[in-house]
Amino acid sequence: MGPRGLPVEGDLLTVPAAVRIVEVGPRDGLQNEKAVIPLEAKLAFVEALSKTGLREIEAGAFVSPAKVPQMADSAEVFRQVRREPGVVYSALVPNEKGLEAALAVKADKIAVFTAASERFNQGNIGASIEESLERFGPVCLKAREAKVPVRGYLSTAFWCPYEGKVDPRKAVEVSLRLLGLGVDELSIGDTIGKATADDVKRLLDLLCKAVPASSIFLHFHDTFHHAVANALAAWRGYGISGFDSSAGGMGGCPYAPGASGNVATEALLAAFEEAGAAVPARPDAVAEAVETVARHLGRPLKRAKSSSQARESP
Repeated sequence: MGPRGLPVEGDLLTVPAAVRIVEVGPRDGLQNEKAVIPLEAKLAFVEALSKTGLREIEAGAFVSPAKVPQMADSAEVFRQVRREPGVVYSALVPNEKGLEAALAVKADKIAVFTAASERFNQGNIGASIEESLERFGPVCLKAREAKVPVRGYLSTAFWCPYEGKVDPRKAVEVSLRLLGLGVDELSIGDTIGKATADDVKRLLDLLCKAVPASSIFLHFHDTFHHAVANALAAWRGYGISGFDSSAGGMGGCPYAPGASGNVATEALLAAFEEAGAAVPARPDAVAEAVETVARHLGRPLKRAKSSSQARESP
């Protein structure tokens, strides 16, 4: 085993043969859209994504409709969607009330969320990091009792729109606190899309010493077009195989000024396929799924670059 607990052949890290993608388009992708997306379009979007080969889709969020109106019909999405066997349909929840709502509609998995910077966490959920972790303790306990797996989102793990560069030691500290609450996996977020490969390296140098690479997902936004390069660097250098992405590159955070969309699922799939990894879905199939909601957005979508263009982004 190598110094990060990863398998090695000689002096070379053996990168994972396959990548795992969590499709966040129906939640993180749509949550910041100004146009009202009809329930029928959301259902068609989730169902189309379900047929691409993607194995996990974050289909909604049980949050305050006053704060995130786009997610107000998440219960109906879960009730009415035609689920494909073997696909995990997950939901974001902020508290016990959200968990109860998610369990009532049989969400397969739930996610809780905090941040590595205090000012962002206060703006995002109106709580300090410590208060958010205290809030999630009962949520994780009840989810385990219901035998529902839990993911823990960590926003602003690299840069914060209010505090600037985030100390990677703080990101690791909060990650370990989340794991201590009983989350099954971590989603480490570059919320404003400013991280470079060097930023990713600084964090993973610390995090991979404390946490198995298999429990880490990376959630890159593509504001400065570093997302694909960062994902490939994490895969090649640290054996990270889990990544979040949004079909069509949709997304953003209402509490992160300047943050643009998530990395496009199509771009990530194309880049990893070209790099020799097994991918769960074809990029063109995901692109076709995006058309189910594209006409409702009231704006043009930025189409994903080709795999060669994506790989060569600075």
